[in-house]
Amino acid sequence: MIEKLREIYKGKKVFLTGHTGFKGAWMLKTLSLLGADVKGYALAPKTNDDLFYLIDGDAIATSIIADLRDKKRLEDEIVAFQPDFVFHLAAQPLVRLSYEIPAETFEVNVIGTANVLDGVRLLEKPCAVVLITTDKVYHNNEWIYPYRENDRLGGYDPYSASKACAELVIDSYRNSFFNAKIYDTHQKAIAVARAGNVIGGGDWSKDRLIPDIAKALAAENPVVIRNPNSVRPWQHVLEPVVGYLLLGANLAAEPVQYSQAYNFGPHLSDALSVEEMLQLAIMSWGNGEYRVEKEENQPHEAGLLKLDISKAISELKWQPKMNAEKAVSITMDWYREFANNKNQINHFTETQINTYLNA
Repeated sequence: MIEKLREIYKGKKVFLTGHTGFKGAWMLKTLSLLGADVKGYALAPKTNDDLFYLIDGDAIATSIIADLRDKKRLEDEIVAFQPDFVFHLAAQPLVRLSYEIPAETFEVNVIGTANVLDGVRLLEKPCAVVLITTDKVYHNNEWIYPYRENDRLGGYDPYSASKACAELVIDSYRNSFFNAKIYDTHQKAIAVARAGNVIGGGDWSKDRLIPDIAKALAAENPVVIRNPNSVRPWQHVLEPVVGYLLLGANLAAEPVQYSQAYNFGPHLSDALSVEEMLQLAIMSWGNGEYRVEKEENQPHEAGLLKLDISKAISELKWQPKMNAEKAVSITMDWYREFANNKNQINHFTETQINTYLNA
């Protein structure tokens, strides 16, 4: 896989939004190892322990610190760079925070996506564009059936709804400006990636399961969980990152065929409950305790969500390499290395990526 991806991305210009975030930093490091020329566009990292700083992100990308809502700046940076690929990861990604800042969540996730696509419209060269939304774009009936790419979109909370709205924006732009029927005229290929819940080292986000577990275990405190029975399609961050790269590669080679949406998630047997994931994490760490604290009047979060990944398996030849136990294990390995040997975490992260790509 690593040779195939290096052949596609080595020396290519990749415009990556959200490169300072958790998933974006893993994407940036992977692209760097593949030899890509990366220009990132995102807000500044919040702390010195953010993964972007730990991997020395400024040394492996041209880093633009700016807001997606600054339309002119975003367009100027895209046009000046003349990218071969655009990967749009920047977002307000937190469900619970979206209840506190709903309007801002819609601005960033919907208008921000439109601004990226307006920048792409100004390019006068071929470009493959992969826009990352979420598994939460589906109208969630909380049934046992996994959602397929042609299922109804929706969203209860502002975050989920904002991402479903972003999908409508993408579909409109794809029909209005980047229609596959006249690809030879505009030469822009537009695809959507919908990933499940990602875990991995370097995520410090508030109200996320693995960061909360890692912080508590490192401090020798009990882990506190809110919704032990909630089921999610958990996967290690490298699974969707490589999925996005494979989608981009296919999109560049066959732009008309792959200009559509794809789910990226674990096999159904690895869609585990919060409590099951916590138990795996404690087992991997070697010790720890936890307790359940039900919050009164807490905001609504989906209790059951599964993804059908058969389309990505069939059309992109992508599939998960890790089961849930392995994904949790290498994630906890990263946090243990961070706690014990922080100055080596850049090398440790690189080793995890290379091991995955060569597996």
